[in-house]
Amino acid sequence: MGGYLSFDKMITPIFIKIAFWLGVIGSLISGVGMMISGILSDQFGFFQILGGLFILLAGPLIVRVYCELLIILFKMHQSIHEIKISLSDPPRLVSNSEQNDVEVN
Repeated sequence: MGGYLSFDKMITPIFIKIAFWLGVIGSLISGVGMMISGILSDQFGFFQILGGLFILLAGPLIVRVYCELLIILFKMHQSIHEIKISLSDPPRLVSNSEQNDVEVN
């Protein structure tokens, strides 16, 4: 719970995954709806069918790329946070006498 309150643990990636699936479902519904509208249309139905097919195929891909770009930001934050933690413990300097002891053993 402390990680959420101090914003060390991010919850937005969960929402991005949900938004991805909603975007895929939305693009599939709108693509099929546009194709059906084109079939039932008297004029320019061919272009609506092509547009619906384009949305049906390219929509999920575009949503995926957009969500991946958002996830990259959070992965960068996570990596920077891990680097910060690893650098917060200063490295222990080994003196010459300790090095000689290690080499002998």
